[in-house]
Amino acid sequence: MAYNILVVDDSETVRAVIAKAIGMSGVEVKTLMTAGNGQQALDILDKEWVDLVFADINMPVMGGVEMVKRMKADDGMKGIPVVIVSTEGSATRINGLLESGVRAFLRKPFTPESLKTTIDSIMGK
Repeated sequence: MAYNILVVDDSETVRAVIAKAIGMSGVEVKTLMTAGNGQQALDILDKEWVDLVFADINMPVMGGVEMVKRMKADDGMKGIPVVIVSTEGSATRINGLLESGVRAFLRKPFTPESLKTTIDSIMGK
């Protein structure tokens, strides 16, 4: 099954790295969309079918935590799994993110293999 994936990060370089890692992972992608912050992501999610979101925590306009909070409050978005991709990774922070509805945490830097394992785990493969 090919997935519609949204990558949300304020760094164009990081978005490109995540997109390349997804391509190298062997995961089938139907559409890869990108956004520079949480608000742009919500705008996309409001209009497009998305199977999975990868998001950074710290971004201007709206960060990943606020974006997840708003997604969970929206009936049309609350079921979309979100993976946080960040250098921040204390156990307390990760547990708080998971409790808020984030499905997984991927620490930067990551490998295409770890990305694939995360996607397969979330998407039930």
